[in-house]
Formats: sequence, structure tokens, C-alpha cells
Amino acid sequence: MKKDTLLARAGRDPARHQGMVNTPVFRTSTVIFPDFESYEARGGDGGDDYKQVRYGLLGTPTTFALEEAVARMEGGHAAVAVPSGLAAITAALSAYARSGDHVLVPDSVYSPTRTFCDRQLKPKGVETEYYDPLVGAGIDKLIRPNTRAVFCEAPGSLSFEMQDIPAIAEAAHRRGLPVLADTTWGTPYFFRSFEKGVDVSIHAATKYIAGHSDVVMGVIVTNERHWLAVRRTVADFGFGVSPDDCYLALRGFRTIGVRMKQQMASALEIARWLQSQQQVRRVLYPALEGDPGHAIWKRDFTGAASLFSFVLQPAGDRQVAAFVNALELFGIGSSWGGFESLAVVARVERYRTATRWDPGGPTIRLHIGLEDPGDLIADLERGFAALQKA
Repeated sequence: MKKDTLLARAGRDPARHQGMVNTPVFRTSTVIFPDFESYEARGGDGGDDYKQVRYGLLGTPTTFALEEAVARMEGGHAAVAVPSGLAAITAALSAYARSGDHVLVPDSVYSPTRTFCDRQLKPKGVETEYYDPLVGAGIDKLIRPNTRAVFCEAPGSLSFEMQDIPAIAEAAHRRGLPVLADTTWGTPYFFRSFEKGVDVSIHAATKYIAGHSDVVMGVIVTNERHWLAVRRTVADFGFGVSPDDCYLALRGFRTIGVRMKQQMASALEIARWLQSQQQVRRVLYPALEGDPGHAIWKRDFTGAASLFSFVLQPAGDRQVAAFVNALELFGIGSSWGGFESLAVVARVERYRTATRWDPGGPTIRLHIGLEDPGDLIADLERGFAALQKA
């Protein structure tokens, strides 16, 4: 089935639920077994055991429906839902990192990932080396005998460097290393991560998968080889998700195709308009022709998220504040992937340690929602007028 058909059909079986189109919400902690023998045989610690209903923490039919739909869309072996995108990152890294190990993480990574590596992994004896996100096949020179995993994020969610994941994966796999990737921006709809060499794909389902800014959740999808290590780690951490949230996330996931295609079209229109503005120095969006990462994006992705940044001409904090505060349709808030547009100042330079970030002016990150792009452009014009006045 093609991906839009999969979106409509994966993870549901009306015949099992009295003809109901959507898998119902199953709320439970305890599961009652009919006899002693079936309780004793309720499942162990193997890969398929985690797909059985045996205790609420380990999943219900509602949970499994979401996990199946996301895994099938992305082309992975199996998926597990966790309480947040950050929980997905920490569980995935923890499945591989042990005391004395070395992990490779791009310098453009989502800042809470860096915080976890520095504040949790480091005291436990795990060394994180931050690398230039544009290293490509050169990652081979950074791999040590004690390297246990290579982490990627394509593109970086503030600065939008596009990583060459197939080249990195080829080098990592030659050395027997798993490739973990935060693929929230590409989503299972626009990026077939396992075809590009990813072994463990990490999503903040809070974003486009749920799509309505009312759920906090993460999803980890793996290939068959790495499923058990990741699933056991999630179980050991005691991570579980509400079936109500799984229902909402699955309902949002059904429309991810139409939402993302419209949001991408609006984002491209607005990004191209920004390129023509005298107050704008540069637009950071791999889907734009001329972007340094455009060729890799075009090769590896079938579409683009509606999240990108742009760099203002040199301006002070007062002018930047005036720009953001003048916006009426763009909310000021964290996260992205919902139906609403957002704007934040991206302080990229605060997080870099392996590479230097100096784009020549302040960086503004925009998430383009489902509003009319003409209205959003008018709102940005309001912001530029306020910046000029300041």
C-alpha cells in the first residue's frame, strides 16, 4: 500500500472491535487472566512478548494500534510509545551507553539531548563527543574502539544543517555501530529512515504525529536487530503512556499527510518571501533551492516539515524583541508541529561546543501552521515594521 493508504488503514482492525473504525480507548492497569496456566504463560522478555496485553504499563490495544501504524509508515520492525520526545531520546541512548563508552552526537543536536548527555551520561562514565553535523563519511575518523553508537539529527532543529545520514550510516555500520537518529522533522511520512541506514528512529510524537498541540509523547521505531535492546530499556525505565493520549496521537496521525503537505506549501511560500526582505540576511530551510543542505534533502526526503529559521540583518535585543512582540498570528512558545504558527528566538550559539555559530545576525525560528500564508506574511510585515521603528 502507498503511504496515504497506510495512514488510513495501518494499526486498525474493525473486525476485532465490533466494527468500530477506530481502535477504542482501553484504560487499564491490571489484566485478568482466566486461569493459573495462562497467567504463568503471560509472556517473558522476548521481542514479541512486548506486543501482548499483560499489564497496562506495557501497553493496551490502543497503544499497540498507534505503535503499529507509525512503524509501518516508517518501514521499521516495531515501535514503542514513551511519555515524551525527550524520553524517547534518553531511552534510546541508554540502551547502548555504558560506563567507559563513547558516543558521537552532532553539535546541532536538540539542546535537551545535549543536557542529558552532559548531566546524566557523563557522571555515569559515558563520554559524549560532539561532532560537526556536516562531517558525513568523515565520521569514520571519529570512531574509537569504545564507541558504542552514532547519534544524528537531520536537520538540526534550530540551525537546520542537513546531515548526510546514508554516508554516516555506511561508516558506522562498517564498524558494527548502530545509528540512532532524531527524525522528528522528517516524520515517518516524509523520511523513510530505515532505507537510509538508521537503526533506531526517534520521534517527538508531540509534534506532527499528534499534530494538535494537545499531546506530549515520544515514539521509538527500530529495525528488527535493535528492537529488543530498546524495548527492554523502555520497560526497565518504567515508561508508559496513557491510552487516551495514544488515541489522540493516532487520530492526529491519520491526517499527517494532508497537514504536512499544506504546511510545507505554506512554509515554502513564506520562506521565499523572506528571502526577498531587506531585513533578512539568510533563510535556513533545506527545502529551498540554494540552501547548503538542499541536495541531500532532495535525495533523502519526500517533503519538508514547516519548521525553519531565518537570520536577521545585525540587530540588537531591543529590535529583536520588538519584532517578535509585534506578531499577532505567530505565538511565542516552545514546540512545533501543531496547527498553529509559532516564532521564537533561536540562541544557537549558546549550545555549540565543537563548531562555531555566527550567521551574522539574530536567528528567528518559525513554525508555519495551517493559517493562510498571506495572513502570516502580513503578520511578519508587522514584525518587520516594528523592528525598523525600534
